[in-house]
Amino acid sequence: MGIAAMVIGIISAILAFIPLCGYIAFVPAVIGLILGIIDVKKKSKKNLPKGQGMAGIILNAIAIVIIFVWTMVVAVKTKEIAKDFPGGFEAAMTNVMNEAQKEMAKELEKNNVQP
Repeated sequence: MGIAAMVIGIISAILAFIPLCGYIAFVPAVIGLILGIIDVKKKSKKNLPKGQGMAGIILNAIAIVIIFVWTMVVAVKTKEIAKDFPGGFEAAMTNVMNEAQKEMAKELEKNNVQP
């Protein structure tokens, strides 16, 4: 279980650094944290080395913290961006979609592709 916790922790920590991909890593990070805790408790009773379980606990805890930090950053920035648009968030998203559609139409026209 210690190895599984550590591997899940490594993967979760890497994914947590990627904005919005961290949400995918949240559930595995929680599972890895639980596995690490169980491994450390079992190995403590038997006086066995518990380094891999501890590494799993630390990596998964760090991943969870990073995921929450990115969530807060995205929420704050989204709120700031939405203030700049008169209609709020929905108007901002509609504006982004309209601009993307215009760009797509230009590219299609430029490459002689009929929609």
